[in-house]
Amino acid sequence: MPVRLLPRNNESQDLQKVVFSKYEKGDGPTKIFRDLNGGLSLATIKRWCKMIRDTGTIQLSYPPGRSRVVHTSAAIQKVKSRLRRKKNVSVRKLSRELNISRRTVGRILKNDLKCHPYKKIIEPKLTDSHKAERKKFANWVRNNFQKEQIMKILFLDEKIFDINGVYNSQNDRIWAVDRAQADTKGGRKQVQQFPQKV
Repeated sequence: MPVRLLPRNNESQDLQKVVFSKYEKGDGPTKIFRDLNGGLSLATIKRWCKMIRDTGTIQLSYPPGRSRVVHTSAAIQKVKSRLRRKKNVSVRKLSRELNISRRTVGRILKNDLKCHPYKKIIEPKLTDSHKAERKKFANWVRNNFQKEQIMKILFLDEKIFDINGVYNSQNDRIWAVDRAQADTKGGRKQVQQFPQKV
C-alpha cells in the first residue's frame, strides 16, 4: 500500500512530516517524542503513528489546538457596541454583563479593538474672573518676593468635601483607540477651583 502525507496548515504539516519521516525510518513513538523534545505530546505521536499504520496517512479530522468558544467575532462585536454606547466601561462590569472572562474582554479591547485604558485628566474649571485673579496674584508675588523667599512659602489645606465629588484616578478609565477619542468620550473631568465645601 503506497504511503502518502496529506498537507495541513504550516505548523501542523511540519510536525507531521517529522513524525512521518521518523516513523518511516523505524523509530518508535517514544523515541520520536524524545527527539522532538516536547514539541508534541506522546499521546498525539502514538495516535499519528497508528494513523500511518492503518491508513498510510496522517489526516486530522479537526485543526490542532482548542477551538475558539468565547473569543469570537460575535463577542468582539458585543464589546465594540457596548463600548460605543457607554463612555465609562469597567472590564470587570463588562465581563459580568457579557458573561465573558475578564482576560478575554481585556484581550478583545487591547488586541482586536486596539484600545488602551486612559485616565481622566483633572483640570481646574476656571471662569474669566478666576483667570484674572490668578494673573493678578502671580504678578504681585513676582514683584514683591525674591526666589529664596518663595521657596519658604508652604500652601496647604485641610480635608474637605466638595460638590466635585469623589474621583478615583486609578480605576476610572476610558477605553479608546487614542487620547483624542478618549477626550470625546468623557476623558476630561472638569472640577471647580472653589466649589462649595463642607
